[in-house]
Order: sequence, then C-alpha cells, then structure tokens
Amino acid sequence: MSNVLDRFLKYVKICTTSDEESSSFPSSPFQTAFGEALADECLVLGLTDVKQDKYGYVSALLPSDTAGAPTICFISHMDTSPDASGFNVRPVITENYDGGDIKLKGLTLSPSEFPELKNYIGKTIISSDGTTLLGSDDKAGIAEILTAVETIKNSGLPHCNIRLLFTPDEEIGRGVDFVDVDELGCDFGFTVDGGAIGGLEYENFNAASAEINITGKSVHPGTAKGIMKNAALIAAEFTSLLPAGETPSTTDGYDGFFHLSEISGTVSKARLCYIIRDFEDSGFESRKKAILSAVDKLNKKYGDIAECEIREQYRNMREIIEKNMYIIDLAKKSMTDVGITPSVQPIRGGTDGARLSFMGLPCPNLFTGGHNFHGPYEYIPLESMEKAVELIIKIAENALAL
Repeated sequence: MSNVLDRFLKYVKICTTSDEESSSFPSSPFQTAFGEALADECLVLGLTDVKQDKYGYVSALLPSDTAGAPTICFISHMDTSPDASGFNVRPVITENYDGGDIKLKGLTLSPSEFPELKNYIGKTIISSDGTTLLGSDDKAGIAEILTAVETIKNSGLPHCNIRLLFTPDEEIGRGVDFVDVDELGCDFGFTVDGGAIGGLEYENFNAASAEINITGKSVHPGTAKGIMKNAALIAAEFTSLLPAGETPSTTDGYDGFFHLSEISGTVSKARLCYIIRDFEDSGFESRKKAILSAVDKLNKKYGDIAECEIREQYRNMREIIEKNMYIIDLAKKSMTDVGITPSVQPIRGGTDGARLSFMGLPCPNLFTGGHNFHGPYEYIPLESMEKAVELIIKIAENALAL
C-alpha cells in the first residue's frame, strides 16, 4: 500500500486550484497539465482506452476477464478548492500519532478543536504545513483509485469492468458540464470524494446561488434627508430579512441554510451573493421564495432598487439512488467484507455524482478518509486511504455477483 502514499504526496505538490472567475474549461491550466500526467500514468499501468479529451477529462478502462460483467465508473476530481492556497503544498507526516496537538506553521491541529483526531491515535496523519490546504479533496481519491486498479491488475484479482474518470473544476460547480455519460458506457458509478473512513453518501443538498444587486441614490450627505438611498445600508437591511438561525454556523444534519458568501457596497451600488441549500424539494422552493420576497419587500419600500438572479446548481441525488438501492447494498457489503463499518450520512454539500445521477449515471459517494477540507487544518490518516483502496478492490470483485 506504499504506492497510495507515494502517489498522494506527489499529487498534492502539484497546484491544481480551480478559478471561479475564469470562463475557460478547465478554469486553470494547472488542471490540464495534471490530467496529462494522469493519462500517462494510466498508460504505464497498462490500462486501455486512455484519453484526455478537449475538455480536460481523463478516462481509462481496466477490462474484466468475465463475460457480461458490469462496468463501474470510479470518479475523482483533479482540482482543489480556491478557498485556500494550493501553491507550494508541503505535506507534514506525523507517524504513530500520540493523540496530542500537531504543531504546524502559525496554527495547531488540536483534538480540543477537532476531537475526531482521537480516533487516529497510533495512526499516520498527513497534514499541510499550516500555510496551505492539503489537497486530499480530491487527490486522495485519485491516488486511491489508481492504486486499487494497479493492485487488481498486478495481482490478477477478479473484477468487473472498471472505468476511471478524473474531472476538472468540481470545486466551482462545473465538474461534469461536458461529460458524455453514454460514451462512458457504465452501469453506475461511485465518486471517491467523501470524508472520514466509512462514509457512504447518497443524499445531498438541493443547491442554488442567488445574486442581489442594489442601486442606490448618492447625494451630498449634508443635504441627503429624504433623498439618499444608501445601497450599502439597504444591503445590510436585506440580510436582516432572512432567518438569523438558518446559516451554516447554526445548522447541521438535515438542516438547510442561507449562506452569505460575499457582500460589497457603496452608497451608489451594493452586491450580495448567497448560496441556498436544502435537502427537501419543498424547503428548497421555500428558501428561493424567501430570497425573492425579501427583494420584493425592499423594492416596495425604496422603489425598485434591487434585482435578483437565482441559478440552480444541483439537486438531491436521493430520488435517483433510491430507485437503484442495489448500488448502496453493494457498497455496504463491500465495506463489511474489508472490516469497515458503513456510515450512511447526508452530504452537506454536493459532488459530481449528484449531477451525474440526473444525467443517467447513478453515482453515490465513497469516503477518501480526509478531514477539514478546503483549509489549512486539512488532514488525512494514511490507514484510511489504505482502507479506501481495499474497498474499491472489493467493490470491483463483488460487482461480479450482480
């Protein structure tokens, strides 16, 4: 299993940050270059149908020796989140973790703040050095998939047809914009993009973004009475019209939320950007209506000063997976077979698999082993990565019984 560590350490040192301000696809050239390297690696491993297409997607196939075997697609994304720097990632390896604080540059990875660290006493913890993210989201998934495929091929283990797909720009919501599901030719798939060991996810948020632009009226403040409309103050007023207790910092589990991700403004103009999340269709529609109602209230009060655009991003894959629960049964059995306790839980976010499910490829999500994604407190236990490799191998074997 040393190969999974070697691969992971190599991959995280390659910057692949996606760029939400870019109009190109992939959004950053780093991803294209990383994809080229992954395609070369697939060729070296002896996989077939290896290609990187014009959109940067990397795909490959390990054919089965069993006639009529199903085809499973294992999917991970190549980009890392723009929420934290992905340049000059310097992984720190803490062997035989003793349960105490891990001192990094300018911060401490402490079980007092992250109590799940206590689950990994005696394990090998891989973290960033504290100045960047680590990149286990989702380079751990890539390393695990390729190591599993290498192990299967070199050991002659029984397996179904295995399709690999590595996508760009998942972190900015564009990861499967140009995927041709029919060309993949798969019966179903798994994204390998989850968190702690045991995670198995087939429910995710319904998601939308909302952008509100407010146009004020700027006059000299000394003679502004009854005339000025301060766009920045009106923007602040808008935030007060949404429920204060329904934000990311006050919700968990199956709770939805409104998240103010950006606000800027002057007297003349202001802009607010929200993301809207809810697991239930009814709650999702209610949240979109709440945004529009708040805009309408301000327009009635101040005279048509606000405009709003709501864009749907992805839907809860549950309605698709519940019609194909044999996929979840396969994952659960495979976890049990390799000594993992399945932990079925909702994703408080989304994956490429959510959109792929609605595109005709049912695609729940498997753990990678990582914690605290998108920031400098990110870490992953090596032993969890090794278990993810074992799980992929076992799923490919058990799928022959479908």
